[in-house]
Amino acid sequence: MGKKLFITRKLPNEVIEPLQAKYDVEMWDKEDVVIPRHVLLEKVKDAEGLMTMLSEKVDEELFQHAPKLKVVANMAVGYDNIDIQAAERANVIITNTPDVLTESTADLTFSLLLATARRMIEAAEYVKNNQWKSWSPLLLAGHDVHRKTIGIVGMGSIGEVVAKRAKGFDMHILYYNRSRKKRAEEELHAQYVSFEELVSQSDFIVCLTPLTTETKNLFTKEVFQQMKPSAIFVNASRGPVVNEDDLYSALVEGEIAGAGLDVFSEEPISGEHPLLQLKQVVALPHIGSATTETRYKMMELCVQNIDRVFSDGTPLTPVK
Repeated sequence: MGKKLFITRKLPNEVIEPLQAKYDVEMWDKEDVVIPRHVLLEKVKDAEGLMTMLSEKVDEELFQHAPKLKVVANMAVGYDNIDIQAAERANVIITNTPDVLTESTADLTFSLLLATARRMIEAAEYVKNNQWKSWSPLLLAGHDVHRKTIGIVGMGSIGEVVAKRAKGFDMHILYYNRSRKKRAEEELHAQYVSFEELVSQSDFIVCLTPLTTETKNLFTKEVFQQMKPSAIFVNASRGPVVNEDDLYSALVEGEIAGAGLDVFSEEPISGEHPLLQLKQVVALPHIGSATTETRYKMMELCVQNIDRVFSDGTPLTPVK
């Protein structure tokens, strides 16, 4: 009997066949239903490898239930669902899926900016609901994107690609990051500014920062009040970086013009959530990397990481 591996979602057979040929693989049998916590804790008891999604909490309790565990391959670039310190104490290797999703997530982020600025979802529903009866000069008029100022909070790899997309629209690019990105400044003419300068000067504020203790609730009432009344806020990072009550108030009170959101504090978000009742909000179900090509690359990278840890202990993309 080979090493035991548990996968927390049903994946395509062609993805897991390389693992099944070498190891004892068990998989949760549902693609769109989160595995119950008690089932997960039972399944990891004898597992040496675990492949997880962002929906699974990997913490001290799980490691205590999994004394044989050697590797957790998280199918995401972020890993805020994992207690890294607890993993280190348990001597468990954690891997993620960086780089393979950069371009697709940047595409989605800029598409969300465009859809919010130009009221695309609202316009599509207007047609589908048979409301289009005539033409008027300002019918569903949105905001221009070209030659406007974009402010990117979190200039990592995804942020840099979003900046490339913005350059194609002749946008002025501001960014705020923990460290300066000289390449982005030289190649994209991005300008490094303070957080306060970015939020007050930008027409589009795009959040791409990871979730940390420093970035949790980064966007609050005070921050939204510094933005232009015409500003559009886009969040494609993690939901908890935004105080959603404050965002709702800013939108209702006209402190900002709109919001494009791919992430929320609690996911899945309820359809009754106040933010979803606002026409100036475009909401998506956390689909930043959701292209067939990219999701397969993410799954395959997880498979390769697990196989390499089982074979020689050296994953391709360890979380350090």
